[in-house]
Amino acid sequence: MFIDTHCHLTDRYTDGIENVISRATDAGVGIMICPTAAPGDIAQAIEIANLYDNIYCTIGIHPESAPVDADSCITDEILQKPCVVGVGEIGLDYHYSADTRHEQIKLFEQQLEIAKRNALPVAIHTRDAEEDTAAILKGDVRGVMHCFTSSWNLAKKMLDRGFFFSASGILTFKNSAEIRETFAKIPTDRIVIETDAPYCAPVPHRGKTCEPYMVVETARVLADIKNLQLDELETILMENVKNLYPKIQM
Repeated sequence: MFIDTHCHLTDRYTDGIENVISRATDAGVGIMICPTAAPGDIAQAIEIANLYDNIYCTIGIHPESAPVDADSCITDEILQKPCVVGVGEIGLDYHYSADTRHEQIKLFEQQLEIAKRNALPVAIHTRDAEEDTAAILKGDVRGVMHCFTSSWNLAKKMLDRGFFFSASGILTFKNSAEIRETFAKIPTDRIVIETDAPYCAPVPHRGKTCEPYMVVETARVLADIKNLQLDELETILMENVKNLYPKIQM
């Protein structure tokens, strides 16, 4: 089976979450991980994960929500639920919100401490913030660089720190040659895949609302990059997810 390690199931989909999940299942996507981005997503993500045995969630606050007090939203009780496998998505984003840099860093560091306290991996969002991201992610923390489109320079640093890297539909875009070159260099046992649904629909679904079933298209491109058969890659990715998110039951 394929695993969509990052799909925002709390977002609105035109014909309902049940059909989104059904299409994913029909495409061979057996497990989906739903991250949160804002405090208001948390209860809904947990509710969805409790309704479906093959859905898990990561709980975190996106940098665009800064300033927020993470400790008041992300309690140890929430993170200890069986369906919660990590803390995310968290990180830094200076592309649109550079004016909140200090608030973002405070929120990021606060959530990293929460993850460490609960011995959970983190799902990291970074955009136009490589230097600060690398500086903050030193120390005893592990996880995944979600929807990784940053430089090989950052990839090398985070590889040395034990991180995984998630390929999204962006990997399939015509103008993403540099990203494909980066994933060609990243060891296969450190890669997972995602859709980041409802965003970043892969080729040949560009222009559509992205859904978890589309993660298979990213897998096809990644298999070509790694010179693997699709079923070989499928097995490797399952093992990688087990290593990244040990709480997931397969």
